[in-house]
Amino acid sequence: MVFKSKMKWVGLVGLVLSAFSIIIHFLLARYTEDGVSDYQSSVTIFSWRPIFENADLPRTSPLHRKFWGPVRRFEPLNPDANPRGYYAAPPLQTNGYIFVRIQGGFHEIRNSIPDVVVVSRLLNATLVIPEIQSTTSSKGISSEFKSFAYLYNEDQFMIALAKDVKIVKTLPKNLKEARRKKEIPMFRVPHSASPYFYLHNVLPVLNKHSVVELVVSDGGCLQAVLPPNLEEYQRLRCRVAFHALRFRQEVQELAARILNRLRAPGRPFIAFDPGMTRDALAYHGCAELFQDVHTELIQHKRSWMIKRGIVKGKLSIDSAKQRLNGSCPLMPEEVGILLRAYGYSSDTIIYVSGGEVFGGQRTLIPLHGMFENVVDRTSLSTGWELNRIYGLEVKIATNTPRIPTFVQEEMKLEAWKNSGPRPRPLPPPPARPKYPYNIEGWWGWVAESDNEPDRTVMELRTNAHKLLWEAIDYVICVEADVFIPGFDRDGKGHPNFASLVMGHRLYQSAASITYRPDRKEVAKLLQETRDHLYQANRTWLTSVRMHLRKSLFDGLTEASAKSKLLSFLSHPVPECSCLRSNLNEIPFPGLSPPSQAQAQAALGAVHRCPAWIENAIISRPRDKDNDEDIDEDDSTSSGLFFRPRGGNHEVGGGEINNKEEAQLEDQEELEGAER
Repeated sequence: MVFKSKMKWVGLVGLVLSAFSIIIHFLLARYTEDGVSDYQSSVTIFSWRPIFENADLPRTSPLHRKFWGPVRRFEPLNPDANPRGYYAAPPLQTNGYIFVRIQGGFHEIRNSIPDVVVVSRLLNATLVIPEIQSTTSSKGISSEFKSFAYLYNEDQFMIALAKDVKIVKTLPKNLKEARRKKEIPMFRVPHSASPYFYLHNVLPVLNKHSVVELVVSDGGCLQAVLPPNLEEYQRLRCRVAFHALRFRQEVQELAARILNRLRAPGRPFIAFDPGMTRDALAYHGCAELFQDVHTELIQHKRSWMIKRGIVKGKLSIDSAKQRLNGSCPLMPEEVGILLRAYGYSSDTIIYVSGGEVFGGQRTLIPLHGMFENVVDRTSLSTGWELNRIYGLEVKIATNTPRIPTFVQEEMKLEAWKNSGPRPRPLPPPPARPKYPYNIEGWWGWVAESDNEPDRTVMELRTNAHKLLWEAIDYVICVEADVFIPGFDRDGKGHPNFASLVMGHRLYQSAASITYRPDRKEVAKLLQETRDHLYQANRTWLTSVRMHLRKSLFDGLTEASAKSKLLSFLSHPVPECSCLRSNLNEIPFPGLSPPSQAQAQAALGAVHRCPAWIENAIISRPRDKDNDEDIDEDDSTSSGLFFRPRGGNHEVGGGEINNKEEAQLEDQEELEGAER
């Protein structure tokens, strides 16, 4: 007996030591940078395993500057949203309270909040923290987070805007009771209303009742381009969107962890936003880009939009014509072809953002086939990390009562005994199952009903979760080394999530690479080589590279002329930017005079940076290798789309068969980009 007890103790000690050893190995693999860094990527709880076939490019090489380096022509541009003239602090006594309810998705909420702050400043009113989730109980959302605090940090919002607008968290008790009884005046604000509307319609009511309620539903309640005398309000918009609006701490922490995991392999990455939502596809008439039930779903949504006056046009529309006109999103496959043709290797890390990709994961299969490291937030986070940002949500009760198993067995036995003489006819076949609504793109009700089913509590909860998903994606897209959008319009024709990301990147780091491809031009390029899409010739590859390189600059001109008229945050230049004074006379080095004129037309008259900004920039050491523009040394970037047989030298995902031919080709490309 004594021997057996000793053996038990020895076995127990062995198990404890084994468990302790495993824990030590996991900690070493996770936190040790030297010695076991190669082991770190293999020991992970995430589904993504990086696959790198090509050697990483040196940061000083011309190819690295071409694919990942800053765009030198925009390096003099710096963020500056501070007031530039007399700007008084908000008075202690205001004209009353403005209570705002904002309806819509992530980009509509983010577009509307700066507008309501500007309206409050314009009317000298006290702003109540906007409500972005009208109720939490009906959606089963955690009671830890109420409305605005579900997505954003309330305290940061109030502190950052203390010198701009007076903000309170709730209405006074008497006004709160009046609102509950629906005794306060309410305005359903039109999209892009003018300052005149608020000064001549809302302000008199505010002065009379001391409180008004505004309902904003279309993603923006103030016109994007304000008169010159209200330019300070444009900078206030920038201070709200880019400084005051911070996501709550749990969301920021998870976004930071995902960003660190993306950068852990030590390589830069591309962020791609498909912009393929059902509403956008229906609004722009792109149903025929899909097949089977997906086309029916898009057409059903378009019919719904036509009945409500959202869309003015026919139900049936030629999607091929819309695509050639640039009115449809770029498919993930098309974006993958552009990136491979430009020279990005097959092991480039691509982060796919977006709360919904219509058609499900199968639409991303071609992109996965061209790039091995395609990831999203689900492959870079765990279930418990996502559940943590949701909070403690109530359990959703099912409507159908569950019958205990033993009761079911007794019922079957009783039915068998009382079923009558044998043989009996076969029972009728079971009813056809009704497939539930889900975001992957399969709706069973399409074949059975003309009306969409009412949203369940789980679907309402999922829509609330989408706000948090897109918040994480927003942070990662803004911080990405390269960003490329698939589409820049939403289901109402307004700038979407990708437009806000591009505007934030332009404000925060204008020199970071942000491709803005012209969808009409891309459709023509793909049409030219449709029969030989994966075996393109050098002439076509040169055209693609020229287009993507020019889109870094020409896309700003288009955004200034189109997107800014609908959403100021999609192009906050020149009101919220400044130029370094030592480069003010030659603001964009390396450009020809015509390009200089185009730069000024796209960016406008940019303000000269104040001394404190210039001194902070000059004090930074400048990388000598970056003094030379990447376009001036690009002799090795030419190559075929895919590796041909007999190739012998791969650089950046392409093949180089003749160095002299490559140099001549790149010279022609540079000359074309300057024209």
